[in-house]
Amino acid sequence: MVIHLHGDLGAGKTTLVRGILNSLGYSNRVKSPTYTLVEPYHIAGLDLLHFDLYRLNNEREWESAGFRDEYDGEKIFIIEWARKGGSSIPQADVEINIEILPTGRKAELHANTFMGEKCLERL
Repeated sequence: MVIHLHGDLGAGKTTLVRGILNSLGYSNRVKSPTYTLVEPYHIAGLDLLHFDLYRLNNEREWESAGFRDEYDGEKIFIIEWARKGGSSIPQADVEINIEILPTGRKAELHANTFMGEKCLERL
């Protein structure tokens, strides 16, 4: 499963990931991977990798970091600033667009694959 998160700085992308992890039973600190680029989690029998590509300068940096090797069809990828990875990153099963409103946030979820459709049906 690959989830791309889109939104301006401060829109709540990492907060959403924190909520997902907490709902799976993760109770430790969830930090933004802005500087490390990726934070791995093993929770509820799942391997989840939380990426933040904000600091990437070009898609070659995704390749040189070896992230493609992590994509094995078993792990869950949640990728903030996915567009910075260009065509090198895996296609999103689900895309979430978060918009800052004057009184909160608006999130739009889009399924791009059959797996993504099944996931959104369960919500």
